[in-house]
Formats: sequence, structure tokens, C-alpha cells
Amino acid sequence: MAHADVGRVVEAVWRMESARIVGALARMLRELGQAEELAQDAMLEALERWPRDGIPDRPGAWLMQVAKRRALDQLRRLALHAGKQDAIAWEADALLHDRSLQRRPDELAELAQERASAIDDDVLRLMFVACHPVLSPEARAALTLKVVGGLSSAEIAHAFLVPEATMAQRIVRAKRTLSEARVPFAVPQGEERRPRLASVLQVLYLIYNEGYTASAGADWLRPALCREALRLGRVLAELMPQEGEVHGLVALMEIQSSRERARSGPGGEPVLLLEQDRARWDRLLIRRGLAALARAGRHGSLGPYALQAAIAACHAVAPAPDATDWVRIAALYDALAQLLPSPVVELNRAVALGMAYGPAEGLALADRLLDEPALRNYHLLPSVRGDLLVKLGRHGEARAEFERAAALTRNRREATLLLARAAACAGA
Repeated sequence: MAHADVGRVVEAVWRMESARIVGALARMLRELGQAEELAQDAMLEALERWPRDGIPDRPGAWLMQVAKRRALDQLRRLALHAGKQDAIAWEADALLHDRSLQRRPDELAELAQERASAIDDDVLRLMFVACHPVLSPEARAALTLKVVGGLSSAEIAHAFLVPEATMAQRIVRAKRTLSEARVPFAVPQGEERRPRLASVLQVLYLIYNEGYTASAGADWLRPALCREALRLGRVLAELMPQEGEVHGLVALMEIQSSRERARSGPGGEPVLLLEQDRARWDRLLIRRGLAALARAGRHGSLGPYALQAAIAACHAVAPAPDATDWVRIAALYDALAQLLPSPVVELNRAVALGMAYGPAEGLALADRLLDEPALRNYHLLPSVRGDLLVKLGRHGEARAEFERAAALTRNRREATLLLARAAACAGA
């Protein structure tokens, strides 16, 4: 196999296995930075040896074994304290004297299950460490994509539109902060567990939203970010099946992702929800989203993510825009506003009220948000007001609002759309 082909295989295996490998090494070394470096050393060894020796039958297991050997060498060199020697001996014994051939089939199955559970636990620990509240939300997102998602610093920098050096420094500082704070490599328990889980979900939501509607730059969407957040969300749902809000967030991402092909035109221009070709929506993702939403419902009352997924589901099941159940959507936004009061939720509720009960109703609520400090530079407030003013026939005011929204957004595709809407108002 050509070097380039082997490189692509290594890259693909790394994306699938890196979280498990880094997680296992972090458990052994209790230090995330070293764990990631040694895991990457194993990947480099694969790039050197696989073109010459051939790709192993189980490339993920090969990488894991090489990485663990390197970690054991590191532990020996560091001559850790005596209490660590048992762990070193255990890992070495497991690696060097695999006795699986001497076991009965039922014992082998039990052993495989134990090992799979241990790997899953490592990935879960890794997620909680990367999303620790001691880090800023931006640092959590970058570190999660790096150590859990297996993306390179260059890929993450490209996704968030910052120079690679800036992103690399952000990731290095994040790992240093975790080390200095002595963050334990463990899944939080008891009262600490819920806020820490909320932090993990917040990071996945942040990554997804940045991909769903890029906050800046020339692209309307960044599908790679959406897909990575969704993949990590699915992994988390498998690891924590009893957590309703995890399923709620996965449901939201599945349903939103179903519209990816319809959300932009041939030239990459945005296509608004009510103007999308619903035949291009991905029905498999919708079914997966509705199933995840049902799972969320089986774990008690719906939380903020599940409520947003329920709103998205109203759109997903409507065969045409005029068949959308806007009254139900408005009611769901009422529930969301009570559970998670925020100006942005209120703005979305204004849209829903405008569709369910007429534009005057929606505009009345949007106008009450004009003095809200958090929305002072938020381009969607004038955008929503512009839309409602158009429906009321107040085209001059609407034009000014669309122009103001275009000046506020940092996304060039969105600015072009808003200016086009402003121009349409001038001709109305």
C-alpha cells in the first residue's frame, strides 16, 4: 500500500481510537499532556512501521499497545513512588503476559466485557476532564476537540477562524491549567456530577452551534464541527444512557443536522427554514432525533436541550411550512423560558408568537427586548424585528432593521442575505 494510503488509514484509525488511547494513558500517568504526547508518538510509529510491515489486523489495538508500552517506559524512567509500582506491574503483566489463550470461552467473554467497560470509562473521564469548569468555555471546546475528537490544532484553528499558533497556545495553556489545578482524572460523583455534566453538554452545544451557524467568516455552515459534536454526543449518550438531557442534546443535534443539505444554496448562500426544500432533509437523522427525544422523555420531565429538540421536532414532522404547529412551538418556548430564562430565548419566543398569533404579538415582545444589554449588539434582534415589520407592511422600518443587522453580523454570507432583504424592502 502506498505511503499516502497508509497515512489516510492511520488518520482514520486515530480519529476513531485517539480518545480511548489518550484516556487509557491519562489514567496510567495522571497527566493529560504527557498522555496525549505519548499517544501521538504511537501514531508516528505507526506512520513509520505500517508502510514497511503492513497494516496490522487490529490497528486500534496495535496503537493502544504501543502507546501503553511507551507510558510504562515513562513511568519506569520517572521512578514513581512505591505505591505506583503495583499499577506498573499490573499493566506490564497484562501487556507482556496476556493469558487469554489459557482461559475458557465464558471467561474470555467476561474479560472482554470488563476491558470494554474500562475503555468506555476512560473516554468518559477524558470528556469530564477536558470540559472542567476551571477552563474557559473556549478552552474547553478546543481541548475537547483535541483530546476527545482527535482533531489537530490546525483543524481546530481553521474551524474557529483563529491562527494555528493561537489555537496551539490555547490548548497548551488549558492543559497546563488542568495540571496546576490538579484536576483528578475521574468522573465526578454525588452533588458535583450534575454541574460537571452540564459543562460537558455546554461544550458540545457550543461546538455544534459554531458549526450550525458560523459566528464569523465567509462560510454559513461548518459541517465538520456539527458532525464532530454529534459524534461526541452519541458517544456520551452510550456512556451515560440514564441521563435524559444527554439524549435531549443528541436529539436536538440529530434533528438540526437533518437540514444540513437544505440550509444553503448552490453558491453557499443561506436558505432560511421556511424556504428550504424539505425533500432534502435527511429522514434517517430525523428518525434518530425523534428516537433520542423519546429516550429523553423516559428519564423524567424535559430539560432545556430536550425542549429545544421538541421544538425542532415540530418543524421536522411538518410536511410543509404552513403545516407547522406554531401554537405548540410557542407553548414549548414558554416552558423553555421558565426553565432557562434568557433574552435569546425570549427573542425566539417572539418569533414563535408572531407565527402563532400574528406579527403584532411577536413584535410587541421583540420591542420589549430593545433595552436588553445582552442583545445590544446581537444581530438577530434587528433581523427578527425586520421580519415582523415586513409582515406588518412597515417596509421602511424593516429596511433599517435589516441594514442594522447586516452591520452587526460578522458572517459575510449572512450579511449578504440581510442586505438583500433590506433591498427588497426598498422596492416594496
